[in-house]
Amino acid sequence: MARSFSVYDVFTDSKLAGNPLAVIFDAEGLSDEAMQDIAKEMNLSETVFVLPPQNPAHTASLRIFTPGRELPFAGHPTVGTAIALAERAHASHGGDVDLVSVLDERVGPVRCAVRLRQEKASFAEFDLPRKSQQIMLPLDRADIANALSLKITDIGFENHVPSIWSAGVPFLLVPVHDVGAAERMEFDPQLWEKTVPFVDGALASAFIYCRGAVNHTAKFHARMFPVGMGIVEDPATGSAVAALSGAINHFDRLPDGHHPVIVEQGVEMGRPSFIHLHIDIDGGDIVNARIGGQAVRVATGILEL
Repeated sequence: MARSFSVYDVFTDSKLAGNPLAVIFDAEGLSDEAMQDIAKEMNLSETVFVLPPQNPAHTASLRIFTPGRELPFAGHPTVGTAIALAERAHASHGGDVDLVSVLDERVGPVRCAVRLRQEKASFAEFDLPRKSQQIMLPLDRADIANALSLKITDIGFENHVPSIWSAGVPFLLVPVHDVGAAERMEFDPQLWEKTVPFVDGALASAFIYCRGAVNHTAKFHARMFPVGMGIVEDPATGSAVAALSGAINHFDRLPDGHHPVIVEQGVEMGRPSFIHLHIDIDGGDIVNARIGGQAVRVATGILEL
């Protein structure tokens, strides 16, 4: 059966930057094994399979696969697919479009707002389906430093120390002293596997971050090294930034109000990405958080399976 697909670069307004995403439309009839095999064939950070919604009032149901395993939730597939479906539905509109869609993911329904603009990259943002929660497990700072080929003095800045957070997918968030430390680090997957704890039956992936950025518009610089996902480094990770929202509020003790944050990622890979994070604080707690970004289509085709 022929199935159409598109490839989008996500968290960027430029082609061949950001994080590439394959969106397989009309994925009904594909088995779990076939979806995993197709994700391996695509060999991108994630491949999304679009299915009819579980709730008829929603837009679609999504299955999200890395080359190594399925994920219950991920940021760049949510942003990219929301834009892909909106552009597909309104291809003949010819003007600016603002719309809201709800995508069913394994983590639950995810509400997305999409802005389509003529001659500009489309933008989408979504409410976090789950607030970021800290997972309290023992961590060894020296072992973490060794796994990243850094000195122990490179680990941490201000109040920030290594910690595990999840907004649907758990990450070990490792603050480093500055952009220089993030750039020169070398990730050792074997040492990492010996160092980090299991969370929800899997090893937590590494999300390295620091204050400051290469691009002056960003407040944080980041890198992400997944474990068991079949990729070496990820150029943009919305689910990790979703987890980071909890750490930012916890360590920075954000005052009540609205806090916009841009996180840059993928710079070292030559695929700069810009992830928009919005955090609303009331009484010291996160009452709402959103992840957003732009995406551009770079390819369309037919999957002959």
